[in-house]
Amino acid sequence: MTKEYTALGLMSGTSGDGVDASIIKSDGKSKYENISDKYFQYNDEIFRDIHSLKEKINKNNDLKTYSNEINALERNITLFHAKVIVEISKNNQFDLVGFHGQTIYHNSLEKVSRQLGDGKLLSQLTKKNIIYNFRENDIKNGGEGAPLSPIFHQLIATKYKLDLPVCILNIGGISNITIISEYAGSIGFSSRDIGPGNCLIDSWVRKNSKFKFDKDGLLASTGKRNDIIFEQAQELFGSRPNQKTLSLDVNDFDVSFVRGLSLEDGTATLTDFTARVIGSALLTLLSNFSNKLNKVIICGGGRKNKILIENIKKNTLKNLIIQPIDEYGIDGDFVESQAFAYLAIRNYLNLPISFPETTGVKKPCVGGKLVKFK
Repeated sequence: MTKEYTALGLMSGTSGDGVDASIIKSDGKSKYENISDKYFQYNDEIFRDIHSLKEKINKNNDLKTYSNEINALERNITLFHAKVIVEISKNNQFDLVGFHGQTIYHNSLEKVSRQLGDGKLLSQLTKKNIIYNFRENDIKNGGEGAPLSPIFHQLIATKYKLDLPVCILNIGGISNITIISEYAGSIGFSSRDIGPGNCLIDSWVRKNSKFKFDKDGLLASTGKRNDIIFEQAQELFGSRPNQKTLSLDVNDFDVSFVRGLSLEDGTATLTDFTARVIGSALLTLLSNFSNKLNKVIICGGGRKNKILIENIKKNTLKNLIIQPIDEYGIDGDFVESQAFAYLAIRNYLNLPISFPETTGVKKPCVGGKLVKFK
């Protein structure tokens, strides 16, 4: 009988608002069971410092320029995660912790990806086996360091016996898709980032209101798209230098093209633009599957933005079924945190987590650093 492991996955996404925590049990291959999910919100100081730093860091050299601020924030983020682990440990047992950390800078052209989180300190504070720094080995072996969740997306398709081929669309800060053509046990999937997800909308709302995001798309629903700016945004996106990359970062996009608009009109314009990018990418990438692929399953926070989802549907194939992953009994907020619990188990078993079809790495690659608590 194959041994199963219990792991806690901790994911702090590009929204930088908090930590998603998930415990799963898995053999690291073809089976998993979700045990629990919980969200822990960052305090205002950490939230503010994350977004302040991300705006300052626009190139690799900035990591050195702001190293003191980065180190201070990394410590605070690690301490926050330690409290999360201690809290969860009161009622749960687990063998491993998959610690993603907070991405502060990712540049696929430079092959640099920096996540804030001190795995050694976290292990000392919590007395747990920690697996962190998931992206470094992929980059060292020719990959872009992202996206890393596709192999878990394939496991979801396997567990829930989804009709194949199927597309899983994750709308976090960045939007990415995984196209799955075979169940677990083969590299029957491919993936790539396709453009902005929530990042432009969130950034605009944060800078122009007291809100952190456009809840349910309410601001967009009361605004009006500025057609001239909308067309300019599409031209800028179409001529960007990183079109052939598989991974993107929020710093690859800038909301300055909507400055001067009202809060509502800016939100409506950015929402329409984001939907056009996602819809067009789906149209292009899924057309290779002729009529075989007719379902897109959405996870991530963006699936809750009703205006965004409606507009994506308008911008892609008419016969495409687009539905939230929640309809399968899976909480779409925790797919990524469950994924990093699964990736931690695969690291422990020395199994690959990234592939030429996902990150562009030369060959299937193990990822993550294990800190064993002694």
